[in-house]
Amino acid sequence: MKERIFALNSPIIKLALPSIVSNITVPLLGLVDLAIVGHIGDARSISAIAVGSMLFNLVYWVFGFLRMGTSGLTAQALGAGDKQEIAMLLSRTVVMGLAVAAFMLVFQSPLLMLAMLTVSPDADVVPLVHTYYNICIWGAPAVLVSNGVMGWFIGMQNTRTPMFVAIFQNITNICASLVLVFVFGMQLEGVALGTLIAQYVGLFAAVCFLRKTWRKNSLQPLRECFRKNKQLADASPHRSNWMTMLKVNRDIFLRTLCLVAVNLYFLSIGARSGSLVLAVNTLLMEFYIIFSFILDGFAFAGEALGGKYWGAGDKPAFCQTVKNLFAWGFLMTLFFTVAYILLGQSLVSLLTSDMAVRIASEEYMAWTWLIPVAGVAAFVWDGLFIGITATRGMLLSAIVSAAIFFTVDYFLHPLWGNHALWLSFLLFLAMRGIVQTIVYFVRIE
Repeated sequence: MKERIFALNSPIIKLALPSIVSNITVPLLGLVDLAIVGHIGDARSISAIAVGSMLFNLVYWVFGFLRMGTSGLTAQALGAGDKQEIAMLLSRTVVMGLAVAAFMLVFQSPLLMLAMLTVSPDADVVPLVHTYYNICIWGAPAVLVSNGVMGWFIGMQNTRTPMFVAIFQNITNICASLVLVFVFGMQLEGVALGTLIAQYVGLFAAVCFLRKTWRKNSLQPLRECFRKNKQLADASPHRSNWMTMLKVNRDIFLRTLCLVAVNLYFLSIGARSGSLVLAVNTLLMEFYIIFSFILDGFAFAGEALGGKYWGAGDKPAFCQTVKNLFAWGFLMTLFFTVAYILLGQSLVSLLTSDMAVRIASEEYMAWTWLIPVAGVAAFVWDGLFIGITATRGMLLSAIVSAAIFFTVDYFLHPLWGNHALWLSFLLFLAMRGIVQTIVYFVRIE
């Protein structure tokens, strides 16, 4: 029994660690752009990069189903030993990624107008945001297809390739942006072009790794998969599999919209409370982001292993994986809770030298201590539910939790102010985990 538990824990670590490294590199593209502009431009350029990066991060987050839906279905096909379906899934996610990218490119002007209405940057920043956006929007095909391919790799129990691609992409972004700005004398356009080049280089690297994996697993030619996927008019298995993927992606898409709504509301309500509260909330939200980087690594492991064992029909291995993931989640929760209690104020001091913000943050610091406890179950269940494509349960948990978030803040904010906002956010995290736990024991186990 001990040997079996160790055998199931070992792949969790092998899958989680590269995913954690990949997660940490995600915000680096925007940070590199900000750092370079910070040395060549004024406050308007920095604001334009910040707004532009936020817009694209938000859009690509909304379309995250391209990765999540692909990873779970691929892991299940791998567990079932269905090589044809493994190959077909990659072709489907590529087609869907290109379709979404085509939509973004065709409607890029209306999307930018909607974004400007939502963010409302200063008038002198708007032209620069347009410049950055009009260049980076052409990276949509590379980003969206890459996301689907990365999900496929995770489903194939391979998180090292996404890590290597992310690192290589960031190195390319740094080098390209530096050359375009400091050698060719470009300004904001050079930074945007550097990001665009890095995105396509990342896709090229992913394709190179993909060819190696394809040969190793003796999968049917991808060209043949694309041809078969055109048979949608026939009552064939391909149509049924397409519909399954579309339903999974629809649930994840709607679930992500709930998460986006909560995060945007949290930001906007903080902004209405004044610049000091907004600054405090932004800094303290980094505690959640840091925790999410780590727990997402274990969630990715849950996607890969949970889907594999589910597809193979190995329920004992699946149940033991659930227990092991929650054991790791408990250890991470204990570690981060203690770290936040002991070092929380030091982290705030590291992030800002503004004494007013440091002092104001002390009033809300205790909320950060509860982030690991409130959020751990949601992260672990998200990974497992994606792996077994129980996406309706994910959607249900997001809807219920978002409703509680908005309701609690609506009634308590007039009395408790920003404390009500943090309470609502922690309840949102906790309820996602609670609802998914109920769904698991009632409908899945």
